[in-house]
Amino acid sequence: MPKRVVPEERRRRRRPTKSGRVLSETLIVETALRLLHEHGSAGLTARRLGLALDCDPSTLYRYFRGMDELTLAIGDALIGRALRGWRPTGQWRDDLRAIGLRIHAAYLSHPQAAVLTASRVSGRANELAADEAVLGVLRGAGFPLPETVRIYHAFIDTTLAFAALDAASLALPAAARRADEDMWRSAYARLPAATHPHIAEAAPLLATRMLTSAYPTALDMLLTSAETHAPR
Repeated sequence: MPKRVVPEERRRRRRPTKSGRVLSETLIVETALRLLHEHGSAGLTARRLGLALDCDPSTLYRYFRGMDELTLAIGDALIGRALRGWRPTGQWRDDLRAIGLRIHAAYLSHPQAAVLTASRVSGRANELAADEAVLGVLRGAGFPLPETVRIYHAFIDTTLAFAALDAASLALPAAARRADEDMWRSAYARLPAATHPHIAEAAPLLATRMLTSAYPTALDMLLTSAETHAPR
């Protein structure tokens, strides 16, 4: 006899846990974000999550089919935070810049989570809303569909790539991150002009510039390029 399928809403736990909290997808994701912040990706396990939520780890599988699905939900939650409060102004370049900076900042606020999720495609609600917003801004500005998709592709991938790169640096142990940053003021700054004239010339600026994210600059360059193809 075929196994009876239990509707998704009936698989959710309605009884409070030992600590008095009622589980939900949102609570699980928020707790997972906290564990990632405190322990890194190695600390995000069903067992540790169950302990933090005061429930049996098996209960989590009523909400997510596995830890990978939870990972996708975490990434989607970060995008949701980025979109919160954003409203289009009708100025396509300003609107895209705002979306990009918001997504980048949301990921960097949880670097360990960003490292896990920036390269993933979830198909969940917030991700779809962000994609719809970007495509809508470009189409509303009058870009033809092929050009819209081309710019969208470059915009999204540039934003997520910088989010992953910058988050990976922030997720390093503090000592390793300081050592990387000091390299611009030590090894690079001491190179003689006789052997490395261009690095020696740029060293003072590199020592300052390379400690910040290049994403705002790359984003402006991308938008300036897109502007040359904007409808007149």
